[in-house]
Amino acid sequence: MKPGLLTIGLTTLDIVARPVDALTHTERAMLIEGIACVPAGTAGGAAMVAAKLGVATRIVGAVGDDLVGRFVRLGFESVGVDTSLLATRAGERTSTTLLTVESDGRRSSYHAAGAGGGATIGEGAIAAACGSGFVHYAAVGGRATDGGAGAALLEAAKGAGAVVTCDLISPRRTAREELSRLLPHVDYFMPSAAEATSISGVDDLAAAAAFFRDLGAGACIIKNGSQGSYVSVGDQRRTVPAHVIRPVDTTSCGDSYCAGFIAALSRGWPPLEACRFATATAALVAQGLGTLGKLESFADTERLMSEAAVADR
Repeated sequence: MKPGLLTIGLTTLDIVARPVDALTHTERAMLIEGIACVPAGTAGGAAMVAAKLGVATRIVGAVGDDLVGRFVRLGFESVGVDTSLLATRAGERTSTTLLTVESDGRRSSYHAAGAGGGATIGEGAIAAACGSGFVHYAAVGGRATDGGAGAALLEAAKGAGAVVTCDLISPRRTAREELSRLLPHVDYFMPSAAEATSISGVDDLAAAAAFFRDLGAGACIIKNGSQGSYVSVGDQRRTVPAHVIRPVDTTSCGDSYCAGFIAALSRGWPPLEACRFATATAALVAQGLGTLGKLESFADTERLMSEAAVADR
């Protein structure tokens, strides 16, 4: 298998503060435990985590030509993500999300849209996809990727031997139509439970997974937070339980699960074991602030996977 991962899609800056249990409505500053500023998004978050886990990673996305965009690029490069295909949009601001996390883990999200959803698929992106061992497509709903461009890239990548994964974020009403084009070229479709049930129109995760496999996905892995993940791979159907942890910030858990899964597959792990590693990756991310949380390395994640308790099924 060829080395490396290419992620394609949403790139943002996340500003996460915790705990914020109420607004003061005064000018008096309140001391809190922490604030994190870090690249994120379905493509950006997965790229950060995969690189931290030792996967050679490139990103196709976009930032604005503002200070935030320069900061995002620096953040990627600090963990080794190749940003040569990260476009800078002149005159646009960088997509930014402000997240306030309460003491009990609930959060409020405030998003300022910008260049982040404008990933484009040109010759460079197609060449990179065809030259990568893994392609993580997180651009469903993108203004320059929907309607055929994304499907064409995935078809080329899969034809060149890449393993293709796909994730969603806040899918639009057109997502089902777009997925009908994409999923025949996707090896592992990895939505959240809320996304899966909303798009499929069924509440049962097994039925939702079957729906997406009928659309063409080779396998479907549905992320379900503290309930673990439902895995439909080959003829195997089972739930992989979550680890018992005290979560601090779950904002990037879905992206980190995808990245952990890819990192384990890249080392030759079978899919079910890769799902267990992905679960441990998300557990480490959830115990700290921002995209990386308490994630340190592949070895540390493997250790947690073998030592930490899992929830009762």
